[in-house]
Amino acid sequence: MKIYPIEAGNFKLDGGAMFGVVPKSLWTRTNPADGNNMIDIAARCMLIEDGDRLILIDTGMGNKQSEKFFGYYYRWGDHNLDDSLKKAGFHRDDVTDVFMTHLHFDHCGGSVQWNKDRTGYEPAFKNAKFWSNEDHWQWATQPNRREKASFLKENILPMQESGQLHFVEKPASDYAKTSALDFGIFFADGHTDKQMIPHIQYKGKTLVFMADLLPTAGHLPLPFVMGYDTRPLLTLPEKEKFLNAAADNNYYLWLEHDAHNQIITVKHTEKGVRLDQTYTFNELFN
Repeated sequence: MKIYPIEAGNFKLDGGAMFGVVPKSLWTRTNPADGNNMIDIAARCMLIEDGDRLILIDTGMGNKQSEKFFGYYYRWGDHNLDDSLKKAGFHRDDVTDVFMTHLHFDHCGGSVQWNKDRTGYEPAFKNAKFWSNEDHWQWATQPNRREKASFLKENILPMQESGQLHFVEKPASDYAKTSALDFGIFFADGHTDKQMIPHIQYKGKTLVFMADLLPTAGHLPLPFVMGYDTRPLLTLPEKEKFLNAAADNNYYLWLEHDAHNQIITVKHTEKGVRLDQTYTFNELFN
C-alpha cells in the first residue's frame, strides 16, 4: 500500500461559523482571521494505492459551480485535484473507488463534472465506484432546510444515475470495518447524519481521515464545535469518545480542512485531550 496527499484546493470560511459559540478572541489564537473574518481552509484529500485499487477519499469542491458561488468561498493558492493527482503519478481515470465521508459540497463537489457540451453532469471519475452509506444518502437527497444549501443535487444524483453508486454495509455500532474497502470507519452523526471517518493502517501507524469531526487543530477543545454541525450536543460526546481513543492509541489525525497542519497527534492533559505533535506527510513517511 502507498498513500498520497491530494490537495484539491484551498478556500476560506467565516471563522465564526467554523467555531460556533466560541469567542473570536479564543479561536483566533490558532486560526487567525483576515479583515473579512475569514479563515484559511484546505481540501486535503487522501489517495490510497493498494494493489490494483486506487481509492480517493473526498474530492473537494470541484470546479463546475458558478463564479458567484465560488465568490462566497475566496479560493486561494494553486492547488487543484488534477494537478495533485498528476504529481502523484495518476490521472482521474485511474481511480477505482471514490469514498465520500459525507456529501456536503466541499467534500464531494469534485466527484461530478459538466459533460462535454455542458448540457448536464457526469461522474468525474468514469471508472470508479462511488461509496456512501444508505442512511447518509437518504439524508442528503431529502435534505432538511438547514443543510439544503450544502447538499447540491448536481454533486450527488449523477453518481446514482450513472450506476456507479455503492453503499458500505450498514453499521451495527458507531465503528465498523468495511469489507468493501478494507478499512475501519467511525460513524458520527453530530455534523451530519452518518458521516464516515476512515481509519487506515499504514506503515505501522493508524491514520485517521478526520473530515468534519475535527476540521482543524484549533478545534481540539471539546466546546470548539462548528456552527455548521446539525446536532452540536451530539458532536460533543462523539468528539470526546474519538479523541480519548486517539490519545490512548496514538492515532495520526489527517486534517482535511487545516490549511497549515497536515497531520497531528494528541495527548491527555489536565485540560482534556490536546495537541501533541504536528507533522507533514513527508516527515512521517518519506
